Amino acid sequence: MLKNKRIAFIGAGSMAEAMIAGIASTGKIPQNQIIVSNRSNQERLKQLETKYGIKGTTSGDLDFSLIDIIILAMKPKDAHRALQSIRDSIQPHHIILSVLAGITTSFIENYFPTGQQVIRVMPNTSSMIGESATGISSGKYTLHQNMMIAKELLESIGKVYVMTEDKMDLFTGIAGSGPAYFYYLMEHMEKQAAEGGLSEETARQIIAQTIFGAAKMILEQNETPAVLRNNVTSPNGTTAAGLKALHLHGAGMAIKMAVQEAAARSKEMTKQLVESPVTDKLKISLD
Repeated sequence: MLKNKRIAFIGAGSMAEAMIAGIASTGKIPQNQIIVSNRSNQERLKQLETKYGIKGTTSGDLDFSLIDIIILAMKPKDAHRALQSIRDSIQPHHIILSVLAGITTSFIENYFPTGQQVIRVMPNTSSMIGESATGISSGKYTLHQNMMIAKELLESIGKVYVMTEDKMDLFTGIAGSGPAYFYYLMEHMEKQAAEGGLSEETARQIIAQTIFGAAKMILEQNETPAVLRNNVTSPNGTTAAGLKALHLHGAGMAIKMAVQEAAARSKEMTKQLVESPVTDKLKISLD
């Protein structure tokens, strides 16, 4: 389904690059059929062209008639301007994938004529190595066959989880923001290891392998995290002492609140855009 599709990224930031890296590495879509665009940063476009063998162009020079799949990858705060700038170029056959955190499909649909197909996507930066956990949800008008095309495309950057859109803010708090939580944990473990005399590089490798092994155990063993935790926790042993310290210092609550706050912020972002003066003006022009 993907071989003859042409893809254009609107936005050339870190998430766009992570997805481009994953997609280009699989060969499912020829590199010359992947286009990335931004407003004016030619240096950034040239960098991505050279690194991944794709085509870069400024947004104003993008020929939408040659595009099948449009991936909205600008910063959420730039959504108004970007959507207004492309709305006259969007055609009914276009499949629009949005990786804009916190932005609903209905918000995007309101910029285009009724019936435009929009799919909300939440990958994470592990897309770059083909290991993203990516959530996708269908907009009001999206055909099932195009959801399958989107799913196949996104499987080139990792595992894909189809869900209703009301779960996407929570998914964002878990998987979209999740890598940062683990990096934060690793930072602190690495610092403690360095204070104990291990080199940063050695500590980093040990910690990364430990997290990788734990994740692989979850994926390959038919056990819950609680069971696996108990399996390595001997009474009055070292692991028990470490877990006691985590509990005493509120680690469980901290993790819970991190997910909740990220999910709440995701939900809040659409609300702020909908209530902004720019959107009010747009609604008037569309009525």
